[in-house]
Amino acid sequence: MADTSQPFREIFFTSRDGLKLHARQYFAAFDDRSGRRPVLCLPGLSRNGRDFHALALALAQTETGPRDVYTLDSRGRGLSQSDPVWENYSVPIEMLDVLDFMTAAGLHGASIIGTSRGGLITMLMAAAQPSAIGPVVLNDIGPVIEPKGLSRIAAYVGRIPLPGTWPDAARLVAEMSQRAFTAVPEDEWEDIARQWFNERKGKPAPGYDVAIANAFSVLDGPVPTLWPQFEALKRVPLLVLRGENSDILSAETVDEMRRRHPAFTSVTVRAEGHAPLLRDAPTIEAVRRFLAATDERGGMARVA
Repeated sequence: MADTSQPFREIFFTSRDGLKLHARQYFAAFDDRSGRRPVLCLPGLSRNGRDFHALALALAQTETGPRDVYTLDSRGRGLSQSDPVWENYSVPIEMLDVLDFMTAAGLHGASIIGTSRGGLITMLMAAAQPSAIGPVVLNDIGPVIEPKGLSRIAAYVGRIPLPGTWPDAARLVAEMSQRAFTAVPEDEWEDIARQWFNERKGKPAPGYDVAIANAFSVLDGPVPTLWPQFEALKRVPLLVLRGENSDILSAETVDEMRRRHPAFTSVTVRAEGHAPLLRDAPTIEAVRRFLAATDERGGMARVA
């Protein structure tokens, strides 16, 4: 029987090509899971499952509708092993890792929360194995990726200096983020920095394999749109979160997503950019209500 004295347990599993990958399971409070889908959270390009810690705690420990929540570190991120073949840092390969983990953990039909690249993986899964996933939350990502935001990401992936201390890490993260995230309290930046970076001997350590930048740099020319993959999401309820200051997901793309999807709702996260941090109470409550509504109504539920 699992030890639920801690809010989560560490999980390590082996990918089909032999890498040791890492995930967490946050336990539903009160051992009350009846009728509630588990949730699997998939992070962005250079990020990891720690990005979902505040949201996962809130969803697992709420007194009304607690549920198991899983967070996954993609290969080469967080506590997952780096891949010696950098070409494997690709959305299709990472999708296979997700599907393998879902099979191993018994998460067939789980709700998916995908931030940025995690959302791209989700759309690809919907097209490749549609019955595998349940309701979906896309965090600041859609079928059209704005080139300005993509250029910004390309400019820093693999190039961030390693801070010597956690206060230095907090200052670095704040300097990189404050223009788009204008309402984050000063005392929260170190917590956010601890999401970005691993820890080794009490100091910041790299949070991802810098070779990910090689895979990212092979993108040449405009990124193709993913409307066919997005169309595969029409069979499940969809919530889209968009940062008010996002340079990756435009309001126009959200409008077109709404036009094409029969069970669509969206929330604008005020004073945040790409991608919303999923730490503020209104956003967490919007996600909780969406998941609760799809549990209660099933199928193609809409959320007001």
